Amino acid sequence: MSYQKEYRESIENPEAFWSRHAELIRWYEKPKSILSQDEKGFYHWFKGGKLNTSYLALDFHVENGRAEQAALIYDSPVTESVRSYTYRELLDEVARFAGVLKNQGVEKGDRVIIYMPMIPEAVVAMLACARLGAIHSVVFGGFAPNELAIRIDDAKPKALVTASCGIEFTNIIEYKPLVDEALRISSHAPETVILLQRSQAKASIQAGRDFDWNDLMSSANPVDPEPVDATDPLYILYTSGTTGLPKGVIRENGGHAVALKYSMKAIFNTNPGEVYWAGSDVGWVVGHSYIVYAPLIHGCSTILYEGKPVRTPDAGAFWRVLDEHRVNTFFTAPTAFRAVKKEDPEAKLKQQYDISNLRTLFLAGERLDPPTYDWLEGIMHCPVIDHWWQTETGWPMCSNPMGLDPQPVKVGSATFPVPGYDIQVLDDEGKTCDPGTTGNIVVKLPLPPSCFPSLWNDDERFRKSYLSQFPGYYQTGDGGIIDEDGYVFVMGRVDDVINVAGHRLSTGQMEELIGSHPGVAECAVVGIDDELRGQVPVGFAVLKDGVEMNHQDLEKELVSIIRKEIGAVACFRKSALVKRLPKTRSGKILRKTIRQLATTAEVPIPPTIDDPAILDEIRDAMQTSGIGK
Repeated sequence: MSYQKEYRESIENPEAFWSRHAELIRWYEKPKSILSQDEKGFYHWFKGGKLNTSYLALDFHVENGRAEQAALIYDSPVTESVRSYTYRELLDEVARFAGVLKNQGVEKGDRVIIYMPMIPEAVVAMLACARLGAIHSVVFGGFAPNELAIRIDDAKPKALVTASCGIEFTNIIEYKPLVDEALRISSHAPETVILLQRSQAKASIQAGRDFDWNDLMSSANPVDPEPVDATDPLYILYTSGTTGLPKGVIRENGGHAVALKYSMKAIFNTNPGEVYWAGSDVGWVVGHSYIVYAPLIHGCSTILYEGKPVRTPDAGAFWRVLDEHRVNTFFTAPTAFRAVKKEDPEAKLKQQYDISNLRTLFLAGERLDPPTYDWLEGIMHCPVIDHWWQTETGWPMCSNPMGLDPQPVKVGSATFPVPGYDIQVLDDEGKTCDPGTTGNIVVKLPLPPSCFPSLWNDDERFRKSYLSQFPGYYQTGDGGIIDEDGYVFVMGRVDDVINVAGHRLSTGQMEELIGSHPGVAECAVVGIDDELRGQVPVGFAVLKDGVEMNHQDLEKELVSIIRKEIGAVACFRKSALVKRLPKTRSGKILRKTIRQLATTAEVPIPPTIDDPAILDEIRDAMQTSGIGK
């Protein structure tokens, strides 16, 4: 299939294009309209259609010859265990846990918070919610109680599902104390907590509120899938916003299923029955789309990996999984391979394993920097493909279309827009940029299926954050260029959200937290390049008059604040004590200039700066604090 022909049809006649691809999934009732707008002007796909995502991921395959095929392969080097679930076995677990939730009063439209590590029960809980038509919201287990409480108060869940602990390398992280604290400080704590006790840690039980997973499963009856409207939400996934308050991205059932099914072949060139591995976490959008839903809807065997690229037990961990499970398609973040490269720069451990089954390596979640690409290209036998997407879209916006018409690679580019996405680059006035000119990356409306129709209970913020700057377009928040050949180069965020090891975090939120320190008068947090994680946040603090603290003591306290309120996932470890911050004459902090000082020897003096001498002061403070080059 020609990429150009496919892409052109998707843009010129989107309803015919997506109507054809909607035929590839099983509907209880076919859609009455392919594309529609509601009274608010927001777009929806497949209105009037009825389906169930859990049915598509499980029952359909059991009914059509895949009952004994592996559906989920759980590989956990941290517990030294591997377990495989067939489609029939996974269906049985999911149907019974749907019965558990139903017995606890969970119904269609109710929300369920899932706060779990990378274990099969997390996948079971997600699919069980989908089976009932309940809306799940998975919260990454690395988030602190305050972050969990914010999400609880926004989603107002009927129940919360958790485990006694997670495991990071050899460290046991007890989840229950974090959950208990989040419930204590939240305003809308659910009445029911379902707890899976893991052997690595025993959690306390609060009588009347907490229930044991295994006890409930032993007496539950399986539940059939509940038909839902195509426009009903499947899940809410919270992503960082520039205000510090998370934004609840909504994913609708119908468009999600159709787009993910399409993507598995068109983008990833993966066939039903093959082994697909996304090395991510179910707390992030990659885990939702490409650990759980897309591979199962497509009829693949998907891998759930509870481990790291290194130290579980070594930098050969990925090669071992690729070999042992005969993986055909692998998708992870550049950060993961930077960690491997750091510990095994010559990839000697790779020689111990046979990964010849692997056809393609995909990377996303952050920019694939040229050094990492070059290293992978030098050691891999298969194509290394950079692609780009966001929590808001739920599936790739740009990629080399490996299942349609693979294109030559340009290092640093995510290649071409995926069919369905009319991607353009605009200047700040909304005019189309010339090829090769940096601007704001936008997508012309309507967005294709699976992209969010709005934010959970916050239409106004949806408009303001994504639609207001460039009317008629979705503002991605990323900047970049489209070159003369149509290749898209994504250069980074244009707002204060930074990408730390594939995790989107708000520097604005961190500034609020640092500013809460009783000794801090004002501060700035910027993301600077990091060889391992892509970006890391660093802080710059000005003390209040009369306050005396040395740099080391202040840094220790600021690190503690960020860890407590956001979690270790923020990777906030360095800060500088400065006498003042560089500002424009109107008082705006020059964060871009601060970032440049950390990485560039010669930094142009901004024409709007109030005092150029401050740049030398900032650079000296960076050297004292060990920040940047």
